[in-house]
Amino acid sequence: MPTLEFDVHDHRHRLKQLRNAGETELYENRDGVTCPACGEPFTRLFITERATTTFPETDGSRFCLGNGSTGIHVFRH
Repeated sequence: MPTLEFDVHDHRHRLKQLRNAGETELYENRDGVTCPACGEPFTRLFITERATTTFPETDGSRFCLGNGSTGIHVFRH
């Protein structure tokens, strides 16, 4: 199965880390970094190493998912 090639450290100067809870990380896209799944800029990036994660009610935002070697990446648009 192919994996996502998106290294947060390659884009660190363009992203702001909002939260790091060990198994999960949350970033804000401050500079138009594009989503590797659809090619459009995303607003937030959530990364988890957990087997399951529950998301709160959304405001109708679209999500793209990627399975990377460092965990699941969730891009909110």
